[in-house]
Amino acid sequence: MTLALGIDPGLATTGYGIVRLEPNGELAAIKFGVILTPKADSIPARLDSLYRELKSLLKKHKPDTCGVEKLFFQRNVSTAIAVGQARGVALLALEQAGIPVFEYTPNEVKQAVAGYGSADKKQVQEMVRALLNLTSLPKPDDAADALAIAITHLNTKRYS
Repeated sequence: MTLALGIDPGLATTGYGIVRLEPNGELAAIKFGVILTPKADSIPARLDSLYRELKSLLKKHKPDTCGVEKLFFQRNVSTAIAVGQARGVALLALEQAGIPVFEYTPNEVKQAVAGYGSADKKQVQEMVRALLNLTSLPKPDDAADALAIAITHLNTKRYS
């Protein structure tokens, strides 16, 4: 049985999803959600808040491994920088906890979960719902993305 954490990093909103790979090969969602940081706070304070929340999540759930979304350059440079800062904080927390980290591009996640690298968010959410036997689509989007990253990681690790 393997417990994987998926992280969709962001400064304002970081999605997380914890998925367990059962001995029979089935996947089960353990917990998912988002870590929000207040826009009114300074960037250092927001990064500190993200770091503390991630450390608490890691301590409570003790994942065996983690998949993190790779940074891809967007048109908005300031958004890319903020995501990179949040991603760095997540990688630091994981390294300090001794959790192996694997990175996946958004297209790799879409391909692994939906079978199509250009799948839209709704298609990915529907596949996450189906793969994890959830009664409804996982919300918010960042949490669904994090679950998709965890699923990608567990399936990639299983066959590599």
